[in-house]
Amino acid sequence: MMYPRFHATPLEAVAHRVREVVFIDDFTFYLERPANTDTLFEHPWVRAAYAADEYTPYWTTLWPSARMLAKAIVRESWDNFPAPVQVLEVGCGLGLAGIAALSRGLSVTFTDVDTTALSFAAANARMNGFNNFRTMPLDFRCPPTEEKYPVVIGSDLMYEERLIDPLVNLLAAVLAPGGVCLITDPDRAAARLFRWKLEEAGYTVTTSLIRAGEPGGERTKGTLYRIRDR
Repeated sequence: MMYPRFHATPLEAVAHRVREVVFIDDFTFYLERPANTDTLFEHPWVRAAYAADEYTPYWTTLWPSARMLAKAIVRESWDNFPAPVQVLEVGCGLGLAGIAALSRGLSVTFTDVDTTALSFAAANARMNGFNNFRTMPLDFRCPPTEEKYPVVIGSDLMYEERLIDPLVNLLAAVLAPGGVCLITDPDRAAARLFRWKLEEAGYTVTTSLIRAGEPGGERTKGTLYRIRDR
């Protein structure tokens, strides 16, 4: 039996921080993130975490896929779900997508394998004026079985092929019957296998093109996966 393995990026390694303004359609969000992402990966703890568990704290970067997911969430109609809509964000990182969900009146559970990321996500949610959320450590290689959610969200989760099967198993454990999962991906090679594995497991998957980027900066093209039980 495999047991969950959580991580905690040392606070001294992310002590230098910057505040970023993020524009998603008509919404403006504020995020605090580590400033030294380039040098962070040379930190002895990061090297040790990778050697022990192939873990790298990618959560410290605001990735384009997180912007894509936030855009999808603020544009989504949530009228078909009973309020308050319960959302599980997988691999929340800095929390942008979950904060976008909070801005639409949804109730969010932020999850990540790194407890320091959860601290950043919670602080960012509060900085944007929200309190109707909770945090939960989650290693999706060991999915929880206590609670199911009508909405599951995540961004850039298929960055390595070894994560595909655990992610499909996670959805089987946490997605409520009739629920929907929204995942954005910058068209990484492993995402093709992800769709095939989902359909093999009995899910229906529809995809749509989505783009996101910083104002005045480069825009990244990706795919929004909308996943439901058959």
